[in-house]
Amino acid sequence: MQLEWIDWAIIAVYFLVSLLIGVAFTGRAGKNLSEYFVSGRSVPWWLAGTSMVATTFAADTPLAVAGLVIKNGVAANWLWWSFAMGGMLTVFFFARLWRRSGVLTDIEFTELRYGGKPAALLRGFRSLYLGIAINSIIMGWVTLAMVKILGLTLGVDKWQAVVLCFVVTALYTTLSGLWGILVTDAFQFVLAMVGCIALAVFGLEAVGGIDGLKLTLAGRFGDADPILALIPAVDSPWMPVATFLILLSVGWWASWYPGAEPGGGGYVAQRVFSARSERDSLLATLWFTVAHYALRPWPWIVVALVAMALYPGLTEPKADPETGYIKVMIDVLPTGWRGLMLAAFAAAYMSTISTHLNWGTSYLINDFYKRFLRPEASDSHYVQVSRLATVLVMVLAGIATLNIDSISGAWQLLLALGAGTGPVYLLRWYWWRINAWSEIAAQLCALASYVALTYFLPVQMRLDTNDPNDLALSLVISVAITTLFWLAVTLLTQPETPAVLERFYRRVRPEGPGWRVVRERLGAAPGASLWPLAFNWLCGVVLVYGALFGVGKLIFKEWLAGGLYLAVGLAAGALLVVTFQGFSPDPEPLPEPLAGEE
Repeated sequence: MQLEWIDWAIIAVYFLVSLLIGVAFTGRAGKNLSEYFVSGRSVPWWLAGTSMVATTFAADTPLAVAGLVIKNGVAANWLWWSFAMGGMLTVFFFARLWRRSGVLTDIEFTELRYGGKPAALLRGFRSLYLGIAINSIIMGWVTLAMVKILGLTLGVDKWQAVVLCFVVTALYTTLSGLWGILVTDAFQFVLAMVGCIALAVFGLEAVGGIDGLKLTLAGRFGDADPILALIPAVDSPWMPVATFLILLSVGWWASWYPGAEPGGGGYVAQRVFSARSERDSLLATLWFTVAHYALRPWPWIVVALVAMALYPGLTEPKADPETGYIKVMIDVLPTGWRGLMLAAFAAAYMSTISTHLNWGTSYLINDFYKRFLRPEASDSHYVQVSRLATVLVMVLAGIATLNIDSISGAWQLLLALGAGTGPVYLLRWYWWRINAWSEIAAQLCALASYVALTYFLPVQMRLDTNDPNDLALSLVISVAITTLFWLAVTLLTQPETPAVLERFYRRVRPEGPGWRVVRERLGAAPGASLWPLAFNWLCGVVLVYGALFGVGKLIFKEWLAGGLYLAVGLAAGALLVVTFQGFSPDPEPLPEPLAGEE
């Protein structure tokens, strides 16, 4: 890509603004761990929600979406579109509960919900497993995307690209903590969206608009409709309908996936903890879910379709379809827009990596170092160690980047690794009988199931998670095995002690019949019905999918279908506003525990 002085100037201004924002919040972040990791719990909903959207809009996302579309058509996006239903569960059933818990990380929640050595074991294991292993994989594939972009556009080799990607991001993240990340996220999200929309517009001009795109795809593949279909036909050669049905019915609630955890968690929970009230936590997750699924995907999908039209070799078996997005960038963008687009990708990359550096470090410091190694140190000591740990996490992510080849393949790997753990993360809030051994059993069985299905079956029976059919089949098998295993372990082990359960109930106040035993023991009033929340959830899901499908149909010039989808989505949104009961008054306070009870 040939860059002129105006392109370099745009890139330089972007990096300067990002660095200045980070420096501006350095003093505030250095006060204590609460300021460094959850911004003192004083963030407004729009900033927390926008930060969630920016974090999930990484440099890898457009490339991975391009890879999915080029290999399996637009409907391949159900690999992640299905998670919108789980996201809406978090909005209405879990966001306020997370905020009430008052913990610093979602792993600290482990020792609020459970007690004794099993809870400590689970907290210690998950802090290292998620903070180092899983976090390194996530940052590795995000960085791999940026490496591909820099390699194809500027000719930078892999080592140079890795170092270049991390230096500036790690600098402002280390200095500013979550406050700097949140504010830069808002700036970076706007820039990234402007760049992606502009690329989609220029890409369509290069192929003769939507009509030219459809004609080119039809001429090349025989029929454009199966490629553009939002819901695959039964005989679709692009997206197997069995895979679609499994993702729609199982994947969104049964599998753990970063940013779409059943019941919330990870950096979504971190933003909820940072919100200034329960109301802000709920509105933040609602804004995130709508923007993430309904507003962002179409510029990426359009560019992927343009790449299919311009570069027929991308559909060959040995081709790398993820590079199609970058090829469009190189070939269609004019001077000035090239610099803006590279700055947009840098923004998408940095918003995600900064969050993962801070989030992963919060696990290592709050849930391992402070909990098990230095429980009585000063706040200034913890902040200093957090900054050093951020650098360590960055180095480990760089090593992971050098050992990952496929972005969408890494997506699917994590989806398979977490298959079957989702029900535990959902039910632990609404069923008192779940204990620490339930989570331990679910995680171990999910991992064992993945390893067995992928490596230890006879060669002809092994499942390849890079193949949509195999991924769907592995999800069904792993979910069934893991669910049966953790349920058996739950019923065969002792429940948490009354003191632990009552402590959790007093702080969080979960609703529903699953806590009736504890409520009666405490003499608390019956919890609110969950049915209004279920109705809110349904309205939210229809709102997201109505907007998603409506915008897509309008882009493809299917005016009637697009208008109907949008009308249904807007009607569901209006019904949600009218019937919403999420801001009802807090329940009556419970009697204080007796001396020594906890």
